[in-house]
Amino acid sequence: MKGIRALIADDEEPLRKYLKTKLSEVWPTLDICGEAGNGREAMGLIEKYHPEIAFLDIRMPGLTGMEVARKIAEACRVIFVTAYDEYAVEAFEKGAVDYLLKPVNPERLEKTVKRLKEQIAAQSKPSSEVSEMVERLLADLADRKSPGYLRWVRVQHKDGVRLIPVEEVCYFQASDKYTMVVTKGSESLIRKTIKELADELDPDQFWQIHRGTIVNANCISQVGRSLTGRGVVRLKDRSETLTVSPRFIHLFKQM
Repeated sequence: MKGIRALIADDEEPLRKYLKTKLSEVWPTLDICGEAGNGREAMGLIEKYHPEIAFLDIRMPGLTGMEVARKIAEACRVIFVTAYDEYAVEAFEKGAVDYLLKPVNPERLEKTVKRLKEQIAAQSKPSSEVSEMVERLLADLADRKSPGYLRWVRVQHKDGVRLIPVEEVCYFQASDKYTMVVTKGSESLIRKTIKELADELDPDQFWQIHRGTIVNANCISQVGRSLTGRGVVRLKDRSETLTVSPRFIHLFKQM
């Protein structure tokens, strides 16, 4: 089967590279026409290359894999790549879309590729059932999450106010009477305490690791220990490290 294009979208480059390598082993003729680090990049590449298949990480900044799937479901076959299997099990069992759990198992990938080849050979375009299933999954996901989680952080910017999407925040850290909001390329101060933020942020994404620090779990690259034995968090897009107090070290026991 020749001439089939695929996109890989995941905010972690090593996982993109790993999946690309494994796909080349089980489907050598598959053309990986693009790699995206977030949902918006994925949409741009899909509009440019029109791939037949999209491997989408469910949790990505900007647009999530689910939101991308909603837009492309009837034009592109979707494979969710996730560490959170509960988000995709229903869709998989109904046969609408497939999914791969991280870390991707080669045997499971072979089954997914076999299924994709059979579907592509059997029909010219994805079933409309995919779009319906994605809508149901999105609705289910919305029901599971509290509607009150903070989505934007308002910070002073020159003579006005700048809105920072919480997905872009690497971490929050207490600083005197203020809290520092740190993104990949900026630092700002807000008049909101760490305690207030801990109550307003999604605990699945933002973890309090110290009395004065909350980190975006999606921004963590590595967790280790210092010479004194304290937990240390290293970030993907920042050079500084963050200290994990003993009270919160349990968050990383399974990592």
